[in-house]
Amino acid sequence: MSLINHTHDTSLTSWVASANTLNNDFPIQNLPFAIFRRKGSQEAFRGAVAIGDQVVDLAALASLGLYDGAVQKALVNASKPQLNDLMAMEQSTWSALRCALSAALATGSEHQAKLESILIAQADIEFDLPCRIGDYTDFYTSINHATTIGSIFRPENPLLPNYKWVPIGYHGRSSSITVSGKDFHRPCGQTKAPAATEPSFGPCKRLDYEMEVGIYIGAGNEMGEAIDIDQADQHIFGMCLFNDWSARDLQAWEYQPLGPFLGKNFASTISPWIVTLDALEPFRTDNPEQVHEPLPYLQVEGKKSYDIKLQVGIKPEGKEETVVANSNFKYMYWTMVQQLAHHTVNGCPVEAGDMMGSGTISGPTKDSYGSMLELSWRGQNPVPMNDGSTRKFINDNDTVIMRAHCENDEVRIGFGDCTGKVLPAIPFKK
Repeated sequence: MSLINHTHDTSLTSWVASANTLNNDFPIQNLPFAIFRRKGSQEAFRGAVAIGDQVVDLAALASLGLYDGAVQKALVNASKPQLNDLMAMEQSTWSALRCALSAALATGSEHQAKLESILIAQADIEFDLPCRIGDYTDFYTSINHATTIGSIFRPENPLLPNYKWVPIGYHGRSSSITVSGKDFHRPCGQTKAPAATEPSFGPCKRLDYEMEVGIYIGAGNEMGEAIDIDQADQHIFGMCLFNDWSARDLQAWEYQPLGPFLGKNFASTISPWIVTLDALEPFRTDNPEQVHEPLPYLQVEGKKSYDIKLQVGIKPEGKEETVVANSNFKYMYWTMVQQLAHHTVNGCPVEAGDMMGSGTISGPTKDSYGSMLELSWRGQNPVPMNDGSTRKFINDNDTVIMRAHCENDEVRIGFGDCTGKVLPAIPFKK
C-alpha cells in the first residue's frame, strides 16, 4: 500500500523559512518526532516535530484547540514525556496527524500566526529518549558486514550456512540506550590475549562503533500471534540512527557459546529524531537480491528497502572530524519487515516503543564499512585521521558522529546527528 500523498509534494514549502534552505535535514516533507524541553529548564519533557531549525511544541499545539477527533487525540498522546501512546495508535492516525501538521506549516497556512507563537529554536532545546524502549533486538542483516567479519576470523568459511535463510539477531539491553550527545565511560571487563593462559581484567582496548539504524515498533501484537509480513509495515512507526557500541576484546572472550553480553550491553546511542515511514515513502527501493527463495512467512511483495545514505566520522578532542565511511541502508540482505515477521513468527509479543537494530550497515567497498573492526581489519591497517594520527579502534575522548539522509533532485529527508563521546574508564575499586 502506497502512503504517497500531498505531504510528499516536492514543490511544497513552509512559512518557516529555514525549512526551505538547501541541504536542510528537516524540510516540510520530513516532520520527524522527538521528545524535548528548553535547555536548562525544569519543564516537563514533551513531544515535538522538527521544521527547519525550529520545533513545534506539540503540547502547546494540542492546547490551541485547532483539531478534534483522531488528530487531537494523537496530539494529546504526543504531548506526553514519551511517545509510546502515539506510536501505539493506528498507522492511519499517524498519517492524519502528519497531514494536519503539513497543512499548518505550509506556506499560506491559515494557522501560521498561532503556530509562530509555539515554535522553539532547536539551538535552545535538549532531548530525552523519544520513547520508553521496553526491549530491543539487534540484528545482523548486512551480508557485506557478515562476509567481511567472517573473512577476518574464518577466511576459509566467512559466511555461515544459515545466514541466507534466517535473519540473525540477539536480544539487547534497552536500559543502556542513551540519546545523542550523552557521554559514556569506556567499559571494563575480562579479556584474554592470544598468548595468555588465563584472562585478565581491565578497560576495553578495542572499543568500536557499529553504524546502524533503529527501527521503532508501533502497534504491537498479542503473545502467540505472529505479525504477518504483509502487515508488518503498519507496525513500524519510524526509524532513527543507532550506534551499537561494541567492546571487541570483551566480546571475543565471552561470546562463545551464547553470544554477546558485556561486550554489547554497556552503551548504545540513538539520534533523538524519529523519521516516520510516511516521510521515507518516496525513497523505497528494490529489495536486496536473496540467494534462496525465503520460506513462506518471509516472502515479501513490493519494495521494502530504502535508499538511505549514511556517514560516520570520528572527531578527536579539540581536533577536526575525519569522515571514515559512507554507506547505504539498501545494502542490507534482509528487510526490516522480514526482521519483524521473523521476530514474531514464534509468537513473541512486541510493544509500542520496542526497537530493532538493523545490524551494522556495510557496503561492498572498504570506504563503506560500518565498523572500525572492518575498516582497520582487526587493527592490522590503522585508519588515517586528518590530524595526522591513526585509529585502530576508538580512543578515549573521541566523539563518533553518525549522519543519514535520503535525497532526490528536490528534497532531502535527514535524520539529524547521532553523537557519542568516549570518556576514560572508571577505575575499578575492589
